[in-house]
Amino acid sequence: MTSIEHLNGRSELFSMAPTDASAQSLPVLVQGASGQSIHDLDASIRDGLAQVLATVGGVLFRGFTVATPIDFKRFAASFGAPLASYEFGSTPRSKVFAGVYSSTEYPAHQFIPLHNEQAYTRPWPSRIWFHCIKASETGGETPIADSRLIYQRMPADIRELFASRELLYVRNYSGALDLPWEKVFNTQDRAQVKRYCQDNDIEWEWKADGDLRTRQRCAAVQQHPETGEWVWFNQAHLFHVSAIEPSVRASLLAAVGEENLPRHVYFGDGSPIADDMLDTVREVYRETAISFPWQPGDILMLDNRLVAHGRNPFTGDRKVIVAMA
Repeated sequence: MTSIEHLNGRSELFSMAPTDASAQSLPVLVQGASGQSIHDLDASIRDGLAQVLATVGGVLFRGFTVATPIDFKRFAASFGAPLASYEFGSTPRSKVFAGVYSSTEYPAHQFIPLHNEQAYTRPWPSRIWFHCIKASETGGETPIADSRLIYQRMPADIRELFASRELLYVRNYSGALDLPWEKVFNTQDRAQVKRYCQDNDIEWEWKADGDLRTRQRCAAVQQHPETGEWVWFNQAHLFHVSAIEPSVRASLLAAVGEENLPRHVYFGDGSPIADDMLDTVREVYRETAISFPWQPGDILMLDNRLVAHGRNPFTGDRKVIVAMA
């Protein structure tokens, strides 16, 4: 018999009724019975998942049999929305097969700050699934945080400034420093790049060296369409040059200048964002983060607007794959 419980940041389990999801902390744990396939999820639990996602924001499925990555894909696709391709991505991923990708392929020693998936652009996934095939020896957790709580805890002056002025994300695509445009747009056809940018209100220009630069203005906060709650929804703290280690930052600026940084962010009018302001933003993320160890077979399902995610450094082999819708 499948059970629903609450998994808090210390990995302790508490009894929970599905109707009381809004009073619980992130994430809700759905525990499978021994040998139970992920495809045999109880109908009553499946029917309640939409409410849980809209209130808590995240569900961890644990103890189920997920035989292959195809089973993971089938499970993610079973919620009705078509699985998305990784268009206009900002980090390196490998395609497992259509609709399923590796998690971000940054070196194991690096921490990936919490963020809402593709919040640096306008078309972004509303849901995201992570499936742990192999847990790392140490570390490697996928920390998560409630975007409503981040919004609420953000100092009022920063919150109001970001909300009113919005953000301008600037990207320079180059295989030498970051992702080349061919990989980001999944094409070698400049006409397709032009069409994508036109369709998504992205400014673009081809530079003299043949590389591409884009600019896109986006909101920094969002109102959830189902609950009306405000959420902190941007990647300013990742895109800003202050996210780079100081010595590397100095070398990069000396080499290419601010205008050619692989990625950077400004207020919507193009004015700079102070480093210390983004340090405060990062501290709010740190204070609200929740981590739990992965177990092989786990599937974590998130409402991308309500929950941010990241990755802790790790040792040993780690394999986590991702689907988005």
